[in-house]
Amino acid sequence: MSKRIAFQGEPGAYSHQACREARPGYEPLPCPTFEDAIEAVRSGDAELGMIPVDNSTYGRVADVHHLLPASGLHIIDEAYVRVHVNLLAVKGATLDQIKRVRSMAILLGQAREFIKTHDLRTLAWSDNAAAARTVAEMADPTEAAFASELAGEIFGLDVLARHIEDHELNTTRFIVMSRQADHSRRAEDMVTSFVFRVRNIPAALYKALGGFATNGINMTKLESYMLDGRFTATQFYAEIEGHPEDRNVALAFEELGFFTEMIEILGVYPADPRRK
Repeated sequence: MSKRIAFQGEPGAYSHQACREARPGYEPLPCPTFEDAIEAVRSGDAELGMIPVDNSTYGRVADVHHLLPASGLHIIDEAYVRVHVNLLAVKGATLDQIKRVRSMAILLGQAREFIKTHDLRTLAWSDNAAAARTVAEMADPTEAAFASELAGEIFGLDVLARHIEDHELNTTRFIVMSRQADHSRRAEDMVTSFVFRVRNIPAALYKALGGFATNGINMTKLESYMLDGRFTATQFYAEIEGHPEDRNVALAFEELGFFTEMIEILGVYPADPRRK
């Protein structure tokens, strides 16, 4: 029995593409939601999970950072996937026939110029591959979907326009999650992801982050989000370049501990070459 890697979406989703590119030896397992993909790994139905976290055009993937700390899983790798937006329609349809396009809001936001130029009406959809499947089922030459070419192959659709994203470097960053942590140094360039909550003292965040600056550590990500619907409970998600066993990283974490009430390392993993 082959190992499986879970992803959110239907066959043909960009997460499916990420699974094929980053873990070609694994069988992709489609899941309706991010929670379902995480649960598939947690329950043992899949060995790994492929979860999108950022897009270079659209920004952060909503809700994912809320799920990571409570998932019980560990980040063991990252994968950068070039996202090409394509206009898919039923066989025989032409571009001038298309009146409406459907896709996830995050993808609609990556092809605004194309939508404006062709005066298309838009319809937000739950999943890009599901949008492609729906267009195939409707068999209406005026309806189209933004999705991957993989989705077009799966659902038998024509590609009426290729690579129509607004930015030529449009890329989505995924993280690979596992039940088992792997903090070994597997590459020269490593990344450490962690969450923390600062103590309720003046300038706590400023003091907590000071150790990273004084020890020459590059913090590539720092994001905050509310906990339990309360404005006073803020948690931070951070990523740094380095390994916890590096002397300067260890010193920075030691200083961080003085000003926080919780620190949890979510993963230590090699930096994808496309990160730079």
